[in-house]
Amino acid sequence: MLSGHSITRRRLAALAALTLTASMLCACGEDSGPPTLTWYINPDNGGQGRLAAQCAGASDGAYQVDVQVLPNDASQQREQLVRRLAAKDSSIDVMSLDPPFVAEFANAGFLRPFDQADEAALTDGVLKGPLETTSWKDRLVAAPFWANTQLLWYRKSVARAANVDPTSDSFTWDDMIKAADGQQKVIGVQANRYEGYMVWINALVVSAGGEIVTNVEAGKDAKPAINSPAGDEAARIIGDLARSPAAPPAMSNAGEEEARSAFQSPAGGFMVNWPYVYSAAKDDVKGGGIAQSVVDDIGWARYPRVRADAASRPPLGGINLAIGNFTRYPRQALDLVKCVTSLPNNIAYMLDAGNPAAKSAAYDDPKVREAFPMADVIRQSINDAGPRPVTPYYNDVSTSVQITWHPPQDVRAPQTPRETASFMSDVLQGRRLL
Repeated sequence: MLSGHSITRRRLAALAALTLTASMLCACGEDSGPPTLTWYINPDNGGQGRLAAQCAGASDGAYQVDVQVLPNDASQQREQLVRRLAAKDSSIDVMSLDPPFVAEFANAGFLRPFDQADEAALTDGVLKGPLETTSWKDRLVAAPFWANTQLLWYRKSVARAANVDPTSDSFTWDDMIKAADGQQKVIGVQANRYEGYMVWINALVVSAGGEIVTNVEAGKDAKPAINSPAGDEAARIIGDLARSPAAPPAMSNAGEEEARSAFQSPAGGFMVNWPYVYSAAKDDVKGGGIAQSVVDDIGWARYPRVRADAASRPPLGGINLAIGNFTRYPRQALDLVKCVTSLPNNIAYMLDAGNPAAKSAAYDDPKVREAFPMADVIRQSINDAGPRPVTPYYNDVSTSVQITWHPPQDVRAPQTPRETASFMSDVLQGRRLL
């Protein structure tokens, strides 16, 4: 098992020794015919596999594609890829990467940078939020494929009874907690000790005008910045919600699906979550799990503000495509990446898999607008999103936050942000282990 520390040169040799045999087994190539590219993907509904087949068919025989599905958990995805890449596994031609891992992989020399001549084709028309996660040391090392963001979801009947307008430019977390409390309803959030909790904390910190860590290119010498007024505001909001009647049952164990379940229950009032929840709710109606009246009662708005006078910075998720630095087929891998990330395929994948596109023009497609009536809110939220820290030590940073901010009912300002900054600094410097 990998420790919580990010990759260092000294540890690459140890990782390589563990995976050398697997790498050699995977390095065999085709004796004849077009090369078969291996694309390591995050799990979805099969949409990436269908795109792979389509792009291979459109290549006029230049390549075939073998899709390998990584585990559901983002940390396990990272671990599997790290082990192979540390052994210079040439079978990893293309990979679907969570944005927070891009800097770490690039810093370790695992990603093949794109030539400047190809950058325009991979970035033109891409929304601003995803673009912030694709470069390391002024080199484009990943291509935006699909993006994601969280919206504020609310029950129209609850907002109406509370006399609040969640679509208002000044609607805040405090307004939402007060409204839910007054109507004896709950707010669905992700507060289990996992990456989804880091997503929430980061969104609050950056929406308050702060950062979790600065000077990220300094590696282990990066400066924890969460011990700040912005960090205090984030801690106050999380603690206030967790200790209020608006906290759903078992909030400290809640992920996306637990939040969705609470929101769709009779006690549901508000929720922050990814856009998939809307189509999932419609599927629940078809399956008999909820009534159509529940879906009819769902409204949506931009992520709530921390301060009424400052626009929120919604969470940013999604997937970037990167080419393995040890691939034997860099030209074909580049062609596959260009095909998959093209505007027509951005649109096709959004309609097929339900994951929001990275390119702005995709949201103007009539079929997209029909399937996603909140398309404009999603597009603007992705464009204005606040990425999680772009650092090669992201795993250390995220895990430090998750440990010190859990359980949420114990989070308080200024104690929690101060503890986090000290703990994170010790972890980055190797004085403490995760």
